[in-house]
Amino acid sequence: MLLDLGDRAMKLGALVGMRDDPASFTRYVRRLEEAGVGYFWTGEAYTADAVSTLGFLAAVTTSAQIGSSILPLYTRTPALLAMTAVGLDKLSGGRFILGIGASGPQVIEGFHGVPYDAPLARTEEIIDICRSVWRRDRLEHAGARYQIPLAAGQGTGLGRPLKLIDHPVRSRIPVYIASLGPKNVELTAAIAEGWLPLHYWPDRAAQVWGSALLAGLARRQDDLPPLEIVAGGALAIGNDLEHLREHARPMLALYFGGMGARGRNFYNDVLRRYGYEQEAEQIQDAYLSGDKAAAAAMVPAELVDGMSLIGDKGFVRDRIAAYRESGVTILNVQPVGPNGTADIETVSGWL
Repeated sequence: MLLDLGDRAMKLGALVGMRDDPASFTRYVRRLEEAGVGYFWTGEAYTADAVSTLGFLAAVTTSAQIGSSILPLYTRTPALLAMTAVGLDKLSGGRFILGIGASGPQVIEGFHGVPYDAPLARTEEIIDICRSVWRRDRLEHAGARYQIPLAAGQGTGLGRPLKLIDHPVRSRIPVYIASLGPKNVELTAAIAEGWLPLHYWPDRAAQVWGSALLAGLARRQDDLPPLEIVAGGALAIGNDLEHLREHARPMLALYFGGMGARGRNFYNDVLRRYGYEQEAEQIQDAYLSGDKAAAAAMVPAELVDGMSLIGDKGFVRDRIAAYRESGVTILNVQPVGPNGTADIETVSGWL
C-alpha cells in the first residue's frame, strides 16, 4: 500500500485527445462525462499541442476537471505556464489542473532543441514561480535555473518585477507532477497536489515508490490537501476479451525499449525496479536493433495483466480494488471494448 485512502472515494478519469472531427470529439467527451468521468486529461509529446484541446474541453464539458497530462516543463517559460493555467481555469470555471513533467531528452532535445538539464530543480522552481504569479505577487525569483527579472548584466537591463494583470479564478491552481525516479517522486509528494505516474502496476507500486512517497509526505507542505494519485488502464468488461490486453504490448515496448538510450531510459528503469531486469535489457536490445515485434512479445504477461482493466466483471473489480488498495485516488480508464462508455457507467456504479 502506498497511501491509505481512508474513506476517500475513488474518482474516475480518462485520457482523451482531440480527434479530426471536433463534433464527434464533443459527443464522445460528453458521453464520458455523463457516464461518470470526473477528470479529463490530455497531453503532448511531439503531437498537436495540449492547450488547444484543453480549451476545447473547457467549453464542451460542464462539471469534470480538466488537466494537462502533461505539459513538458522545458517547452514554456514558467510565467507562460502560470498564465496558461490562469486562462484555462477561467474558461473552465475553476476546473483546471496543471499537470507538468520533464518528458525525456529525446523529445526535449530532439524536437524542441533545448537542453534537458536539472529536471528536479526546474520542477521545484517552476511551481514556486507559478504560485507566485497566481497570488499576483510582483514576480521576483532568483533561482539556479530561472532569474526573474533577468540578473544584472543580462539582456537590456530594462526588466522590472511585474504582477499578473488578470485576477485568477483561484489563487492556488492544483499542480500535479508526472514523476518516476525516487527523488522526483519524493519532491512530488512534498510540494504537489497530485502525482501522475506512468506504467503504474498497483501490485508492485509500493516496492518501487513507497519509500520515496513516505519521505516526501513527511515534509509535505502544511497548506496542501491530501495527495492525489492518478493511474489506471484500458477498460473492457466481458467474457473472452483477454486478447484485448495484448494491444498494450507495442506501446509498452516503445517506452521500455525505445524511449531513451541505453543507460538513460526512465521507463526501462521502472521495469527493472518491478523485478524484470533481464526482460528490460532484452526488450531494449530488441527494440533498438529494430525488432519491435520481438520487443513487444517480451513484455511480461504478468505486467500486462496487472495494469489492465480488461476481463470479466470479477477480474475488473479485483483490478480496481488493487488500484484502490495501492493508494490510487483517481482511476483513469480508456474504454476499448465492445460496450464502449457503458463500461464506464458500470465502473462508476462500483466506486
